[in-house]
Amino acid sequence: METKSENLCFDGVQGVYAHASDTTGCEMTFGLYLPPQARDGKVPVLWYLSGLTCTHENAMTKAGAQAWAAEYGMAVVFPDTSPRGDGVADDEAYDLGQGAGFYVNASEDPWAPHFRMWDYIASDLPTLLFEAFPLDFERQAITGHSMGGHGALTLAMTYPAVYRSASAFAPIANPTESDWGRKQFAAYLGADEAGWAAHDATRLMEAHGHPGHILIDQGGADQFLDLLKPEALSAAMTARRQPHSFRMQAGYDHSYFFVSSFMEDHIAFHAEALGL
Repeated sequence: METKSENLCFDGVQGVYAHASDTTGCEMTFGLYLPPQARDGKVPVLWYLSGLTCTHENAMTKAGAQAWAAEYGMAVVFPDTSPRGDGVADDEAYDLGQGAGFYVNASEDPWAPHFRMWDYIASDLPTLLFEAFPLDFERQAITGHSMGGHGALTLAMTYPAVYRSASAFAPIANPTESDWGRKQFAAYLGADEAGWAAHDATRLMEAHGHPGHILIDQGGADQFLDLLKPEALSAAMTARRQPHSFRMQAGYDHSYFFVSSFMEDHIAFHAEALGL
């Protein structure tokens, strides 16, 4: 692992690191915020998964998570959204290829050799982090924005024993019924739609939900509402009687101005679930 940078931040350390990933077959970069409490022992960790076109840097510099993470004593991981580099497949469209991994394991060419972001987030990166840093494996939570909200919810519902709590900012909530999903799933996973449901938060909610409380914030003026389909997930949570808070925030759009406005609430939500 290579240290790219480390900066003092709210008396903790905001680091950026790179490592060779066997899962994606290329170098991957991630951000990790360690709060000051990490000097005295292991701390809980919140995973933050970013959206389309983002790298590890967007949320790390724009979401404002570090101030609240330092207050509660929580680490925050900011992974990249896809494999990158020479030899990694890409597409001219912003919503496919590099920057648009969609947190799935691709089975189709030309994506299959590198686009294995599901395994990277669920297994590869955690293995590295829990060996190298003072993080508490037993206390993990997950959140994300847009495509990352999709990833956070699907990972949380697939591995409920790993993630004690889950939240999302404007998640792609029903990708099997949206152009932000159908296009990518067909490219990465193939034409057989039977395999797509495992990566659709609404379908997973209908199937088994999550044992914890789920927090969703959605901007009421989000320019991508028709692609996100929040009403489908809201209906599925209500029908299942899933403990949840679904908040439609009037006037807010899809930007990091929206995310940063409610980050304190999400950190506090996860802190409670993690026993902080």
